[in-house]
Amino acid sequence: MRSQRPLTASLVAAFTAVGIGAATSLAGVCGPFTDVAADAFCPFVLEIFTLGITTGTTATTFSPGDNVTRLQMAAFLSRTVDRVLARGGRRAAGDLFWTPRSAASVPLTTIASLTTFGSGSDGVASDGADLWVANNTDDTVSRVRASDGKLLETWTGATSAVAVLAGPMGSVFVAGASGGSTGQLYRINPAQPAGAVTTVATTEFPSGAMAFDGARIWTTNSSSVSIITPGPVTPWTTTTGTFVGGVSPAGMVWDGSNIWITDNSAGTLLRLDSGASVLQTITVGSGPVEAVFDGTSIWVPNGLSNSVSVVRAATGGILATLTGNGLNTPFAAAFDGERILVTQYFGYAVSLWKAADLTPLGTVPMGPGSLPRGACSDGLNFWVVLTGYSALARF
Repeated sequence: MRSQRPLTASLVAAFTAVGIGAATSLAGVCGPFTDVAADAFCPFVLEIFTLGITTGTTATTFSPGDNVTRLQMAAFLSRTVDRVLARGGRRAAGDLFWTPRSAASVPLTTIASLTTFGSGSDGVASDGADLWVANNTDDTVSRVRASDGKLLETWTGATSAVAVLAGPMGSVFVAGASGGSTGQLYRINPAQPAGAVTTVATTEFPSGAMAFDGARIWTTNSSSVSIITPGPVTPWTTTTGTFVGGVSPAGMVWDGSNIWITDNSAGTLLRLDSGASVLQTITVGSGPVEAVFDGTSIWVPNGLSNSVSVVRAATGGILATLTGNGLNTPFAAAFDGERILVTQYFGYAVSLWKAADLTPLGTVPMGPGSLPRGACSDGLNFWVVLTGYSALARF
């Protein structure tokens, strides 16, 4: 059996620096510290000092032999996560260490036909290079270049387009309502010139959210979900998942293991199995809509209770119920790898949080009557559908 020894400051420095890369060794005194030798540990000490993970016990001492408490370890690890996220993302490479603070600083791409529809409309999705926007009123899908917000092309024939899913199988998928209780799943090949979308499956009437589990496409319907299995020929096979007692699906996310949907009428978040049976029911706030998964937690905007529920995906436990920070009819959430953005439909604004520790980062107005609705991130910018302006905002 191995003996357990208290962690010392030198060992913490070594473990922490290994996770973020070792610095170049310096000769002589170890930076400002007079009690650290210029040995193999010095580069690690200098790295975490330079990154601000620890500043030592005094201006000139590091106290390498002192034990580290659990509270100190928590502080070191938290600062490490913050520095890695701040320095390692696309925003850092683009020198985007600022956040817009007024509507005037947010550029817009006007799309005359832009609208979203339904209680849980996705509205916009990113494929990493371009944005794809569902235009419900004229049955089209717009392609917008993410680098500058330029409207590139328009695809036609997506009857009553309500939601977009970009990326699976190198394609863009669109859910549309073809009338009555029937819906359609459309496919776009981004490598081809713009033209008419291709119908690949028939679904029930879609309510506006989509997800991909690595093999199948899921859509939310007015009281069910559709599971579409791609195949060599169309139409693809569609299975309808119904719920005992009735469910009003709005938002939908895939966490790597399960599909989750928000039940807008019951105020719950539901974990589903592969056949759409309910495995777990979590009570959140009133009127939950478009959720997002940040790799650990699911963020659920509760449109009728002006709150956001943060749910740990591994257990379904509620980590926090966030209020304030400008929340006013929150609708959709998006994640950029570091921050969570939530749109405020009647608040005419967006609100931001740091995903790692739920710290509020403020609220930014989008302009009177803007009606922010769907949102996504391309890893560099957030993109917000402003239904009141028929515009896509690059935030």
